[in-house]
Amino acid sequence: MPATRIDGKKLAATVRGEVKRGAADLAETTGVIPGLAAIRVGDDPASEVYVRNKRRACEKAGMVSWEHHLSTETSQAELLALIERLNRDDEVHGILVQLPLPRSIDEAAVLAAVSPDKDVDGFHPVNAGRLMSGQPAPRPCTPKGVVRMLDELGIDLKGAEVVVVGRSNIVGKPVSLLLLERHATVTICHSRTRDLPAVCRRADVLVVAVGRPEMVRGDWVKPGAVVIDVGINRTEEGGLVGDVAYEEAAAAASAITPVPGGVGPLTVAMVLQNTLEAAQRWAR
Repeated sequence: MPATRIDGKKLAATVRGEVKRGAADLAETTGVIPGLAAIRVGDDPASEVYVRNKRRACEKAGMVSWEHHLSTETSQAELLALIERLNRDDEVHGILVQLPLPRSIDEAAVLAAVSPDKDVDGFHPVNAGRLMSGQPAPRPCTPKGVVRMLDELGIDLKGAEVVVVGRSNIVGKPVSLLLLERHATVTICHSRTRDLPAVCRRADVLVVAVGRPEMVRGDWVKPGAVVIDVGINRTEEGGLVGDVAYEEAAAAASAITPVPGGVGPLTVAMVLQNTLEAAQRWAR
């Protein structure tokens, strides 16, 4: 039986609808309109598209958005001054610094300058610590989307064996912690994991976020497993592909995300959800 193709676009539309209703309710009851400020430094084409998509999604959800586009020559001091101004602005409930930044700017220092309460990416060290200790905080958007996706599939994570391939601060580590919160048994793998294919074959749920085109092959997938492919890679031969060899893995899996159209749309939707939640906390 072929694997179910997980429709990230459809689920993202559902989340955006929830956010739109939540934003309308907040505006009606408190007069507060959720606001997201995006900062983009330089002229990276992918970043431009990503920020534009977020702005459009905000507007469709009844939220306010601002884009601060700074030149590549912008100094770190100038960028930090802008962030401090946005931190003090009561109309701004979420601040998003689009990565990558120019090499002349210390990325860690910039992310740490954003108020933890306005950190809709969930990258601030304070929020990372809150996630580690199980305290409420904005959760990183892609991991949050992965968990929502598994919920929509009706996957019972309690006691399930989950293997996460990738240990980045953006996806691998935080998604592992979110899955632990749901009582899954989580194994984190990386480039030095011994016999990686054998470890992957243990997984009831396999989450892959390594940034290597089609690294995970079909015979790495346990029959009936759910495969969540977070990767997106541009190749000369096949265009956009994930970190999983889709056709091979789909022959073994019970459900699998496509690339594109899987996890990606949910990431943007979760930025909106985090912004709404930040505005709701501010309005209390």
